[in-house]
Amino acid sequence: MNVSHEVNLLVQEIQRLGSKNADGQTSVKFGVLFNDDQCANIFEALVGTLKAAKRRKLVTFQSELLLQGVHDDVDIVLLQE
Repeated sequence: MNVSHEVNLLVQEIQRLGSKNADGQTSVKFGVLFNDDQCANIFEALVGTLKAAKRRKLVTFQSELLLQGVHDDVDIVLLQE
């Protein structure tokens, strides 16, 4: 899979699993995304895909590196629907 395709799939999964925050943006906790069976089947390297989406300014989150367990409560916010 190419990176653009994986990033597009990530946006779809955030929309599926997330909910609207106070600003009207869709957000999901990293732990929810990481522990979802469908996401596990789609993404071989979820953290790498998240970093690529962040570089493309499609998502934002408050950490440089996301680790399962430690960062489960970090919000991943979708910047473009």
